[in-house]
Amino acid sequence: MERIKVLVVDDHEIVRLGLVRLLEQYPDLEGVGEGAASLNDSLAKTELYHPDVIIMDVRLKESSGIDACREICNRYPQTKVIMLTSYGDDEVVMESIFAGAKGYILKDVGNDELIRAVRAVHRGESLLDPVITKRLLDRMRRNRQTPNDVFEHLTDQEKKVLIFVAEGKTNREIAERTFLSEKTVRNYVSSILGKLHLTNRTEAAAYVAKKSPV
Repeated sequence: MERIKVLVVDDHEIVRLGLVRLLEQYPDLEGVGEGAASLNDSLAKTELYHPDVIIMDVRLKESSGIDACREICNRYPQTKVIMLTSYGDDEVVMESIFAGAKGYILKDVGNDELIRAVRAVHRGESLLDPVITKRLLDRMRRNRQTPNDVFEHLTDQEKKVLIFVAEGKTNREIAERTFLSEKTVRNYVSSILGKLHLTNRTEAAAYVAKKSPV
C-alpha cells in the first residue's frame, strides 16, 4: 500500500513532532522529514520529499503560514495544504483559501478528525472546520438578501446553486433540491466558477463570504 506522505509545518517543536508521531501510527500515512519550522524550511523539504499533504500552522515565527502556503501551492501544485490554527478568524480563512489551501481546521480538533481531514484532502476534497463554515454560510445568506447584490451577474438559479455548493451538497443532492438533472447542475457549477473566476467550491464559498457585509 502506497502511503500518503505528510509534511508538518509548525514552529513549535513539541507540536510538530507530536503530529509526526501521530501520523506514523497509521499504516497509510507517513510523516516526512520530522516536519518543518519555517517558510524556507518548508520549501526545502517540499522540494526534497514531495509530500502529498502539508499540515501548515497559520502563524510561523519568521513568516506567515499563509505566505508559505501560497509559495508551496504556486511551486508544487500537486501538494495539498491544510491550514491548522488556534483561531477561527474569517479573514484568515479566506486568505488561506485564496493562497491555495484545500482545508482549514482548528488545533482543538480530535486526532481522528485530523486524520480524516488529511485523507479527505488527499482524495481531492476541500474542507473547512464546521464552525467556521457555518459563519461563512450565514454571511452568504445575508448577502443573498441584501439589495446591493455583488453577484448580480449570476442568474437567480445560479445563486441558488451557489448556496447549495457552499453548504457542501453534491451535484446529486443539489439536483434533488432544485428538480434539475445532475448534468444541468454540473453546467451551473461550471458557469458559476467561470463567472467568479474561481477554481473550486471552497473558493466560491470564501469569495461570497468576503463580499458579504459583516
